Amino acid sequence: MYRYALRRFLAVFPTIIFASIIVFLALRMIPGSVVDVMLSENTISNTENKNQLVAALGFDKPMYVQYFRWAGAIVLHHDLGKSLWSNQSVSSLIADRLPTTLYLGALAIFFALLIALPIGVLSAVRQDALADYIGRSVAILALAVPAFWLGTMVVVFPSVWWNVAPTTEYVPFSVDPWLSLKQMSIPALVLGVPMSGMTMRMTRTMVLEVMRQDYVRTAWAKGLNETTVIWRHVMKNALLPVVTVIGLHVPVVLGGAVIIEQIFVISGMGQLLLDSVSQRDYPLITGIFLVVGVGITLINLLVDLSYGLLDPKIRQG
Repeated sequence: MYRYALRRFLAVFPTIIFASIIVFLALRMIPGSVVDVMLSENTISNTENKNQLVAALGFDKPMYVQYFRWAGAIVLHHDLGKSLWSNQSVSSLIADRLPTTLYLGALAIFFALLIALPIGVLSAVRQDALADYIGRSVAILALAVPAFWLGTMVVVFPSVWWNVAPTTEYVPFSVDPWLSLKQMSIPALVLGVPMSGMTMRMTRTMVLEVMRQDYVRTAWAKGLNETTVIWRHVMKNALLPVVTVIGLHVPVVLGGAVIIEQIFVISGMGQLLLDSVSQRDYPLITGIFLVVGVGITLINLLVDLSYGLLDPKIRQG
């Protein structure tokens, strides 16, 4: 198990380095640099001022020099730089917003699993019965409904019909847990419903496949009740591909949070990213993508390690 974990851990570093290079270069290829945005804000357009600003920001250096300077500051000083607009530390800006997005994402995945696992298992156990048809229809509906459309409907219709609108002032969990959960449950449910569809279908497929195995037939023949057979013998072996799907949900959650946070006016990483992109704030954008990329890579590492716990054959290989 230790060798398996070490191999997976060592594979993380090349992934992060490669992703950081792509993000760093891709941002600077977007039309309209931060220099143009700053000059337009100050209504200054002469070439001399532009060249001075480019030199002051360090953009007159070759691209590889800029990258190594940025990466060196991170490795040597753990410094993600400062925002080009507010001059605040990128680390502090991210630290202020990241807990909110993680809170939203964790709740969204919780709701997705809370919907998907029971329905997926019930659909498999009652194959071709009414419950199975209803479960498959729910899964297809969840896959077909985009989170941004569902979020818009949840905000618009109650406000039009009943004059009820979601609160726009975020309450941290540490301040008032109940009010915070009440406030975040609706956007988390909106974000989690589309993700539940894929997990639901995968759970049903894998449970059906495992239920056809000989050892499950033996468990039935021994007279074990349905609950024991499903949750003790079937689910552990059916969960491996489901865990993979759950790992794939993480980037979907972070991407969907950008839109959901805008719709429900939640001050998280999504809003921070949109603001920084509109201002071409390169240090802030690269810092956000680096933190998100590291987070996704580490979560995929945990998913890989969970394979070894769920399947001894992977552990031994």
